[in-house]
Amino acid sequence: MPTPTPRQPPTPPISVLSLSVPVAMGYVPLGMVFGFLFVQAGAPWWLAVFASVFVFAGAAQFMMVPMLAAGLPWASIALATLVVNLRHVFYGLSLLNKLPAQAGARWYLVFALTDETYSVLTTLPAGTSTSQMVTVALLNQGWWVLGSLLGAVIGAQAQISWVGLDFALAALFAVLAVEQWRHADSAAPLWVAVVSYAVAWALLPQHALLTAIGLSVLAGLLWRQSAASEAKP
Repeated sequence: MPTPTPRQPPTPPISVLSLSVPVAMGYVPLGMVFGFLFVQAGAPWWLAVFASVFVFAGAAQFMMVPMLAAGLPWASIALATLVVNLRHVFYGLSLLNKLPAQAGARWYLVFALTDETYSVLTTLPAGTSTSQMVTVALLNQGWWVLGSLLGAVIGAQAQISWVGLDFALAALFAVLAVEQWRHADSAAPLWVAVVSYAVAWALLPQHALLTAIGLSVLAGLLWRQSAASEAKP
């Protein structure tokens, strides 16, 4: 008589809200700072919300504030935003096989792929549904839009000290890095990133982030090629 195969315990459902809460703790205060500064630069409050809905570029939105205040043309602002967000090309390449096939969901995830959303998406288990991935991205953008709205409407009308809120982004990245480390099979990617940034800072301090990303990608390609060569008989 054949032995019955033990039933595997069901995979617990993913709580997309719990995944997005750490992002909210960084996005809401930083979005408020952006909305406040945007209004202080002379722009209407609704334009800050518009930028967070249709641009959603994080650091590039902060960069827009002095450029708008200086009266620079939109073409210059768009070009600067492209350069600042060029690192997202590397993010997208590593997620090509994980993005959903549906055109609408795929293009929205490409648009909403911030540093923090990328970090959350890469920790999701295989087989995560398209709706869950899109919901994570929507929630993350929603926190940023909410913060922008609060900063633009409320913050511009009150005397609020923003000292220390800029550390929220650094704290958020620290939390996401720990989560990446916990879900990774090896700590090697983290050390590659640390060493790459140290080398980039020593060689090209003005372009350290972009250089470090390039070095990390190169190290990953060489690592994969070496692993493939060792796997061959």
